[in-house]
Amino acid sequence: MKKFFHEFKEFISRGNVMDMAIGVIIASAFGKITTSLVNDVFMPFIGWLIGGIDLAKLNLTLAPAVLDEAGEVVKEAVVIGIGTFLTTIIDFILVAFVVFLVVKTFNAAKKKMEKPVEEPEPEPEKEPEPTKEEVLLTEIRDLLKNK
Repeated sequence: MKKFFHEFKEFISRGNVMDMAIGVIIASAFGKITTSLVNDVFMPFIGWLIGGIDLAKLNLTLAPAVLDEAGEVVKEAVVIGIGTFLTTIIDFILVAFVVFLVVKTFNAAKKKMEKPVEEPEPEPEKEPEPTKEEVLLTEIRDLLKNK
């Protein structure tokens, strides 16, 4: 049992677990921001464009609610929440777009950091000038060739 708790302590104290926990917390907050952006900015604007309809309340009623004589609901209405579905789709598209931009930016920065700094190409080495002996031997060879 002691070994089990020791292993758990090692696991929980690793940096990866802490990074993941921080990522989950930030993602949760980011989800709230995008949900607010969709519900409070985009949906009213889209509703205004299509004639003042609140998309979040756009529903298809398949069966109305059944009320008793006192006006209390006996059986709930059967409703398809098209507006809620559209809001969720727009929310997803926004989150996916922002994640795409973040990954694209990260990959571009990573490429720039990995790209080695180009060093100027060294000038091609010049052939060393022949020594006096080589020049003399070349002249002798040429003279013998001509004879």
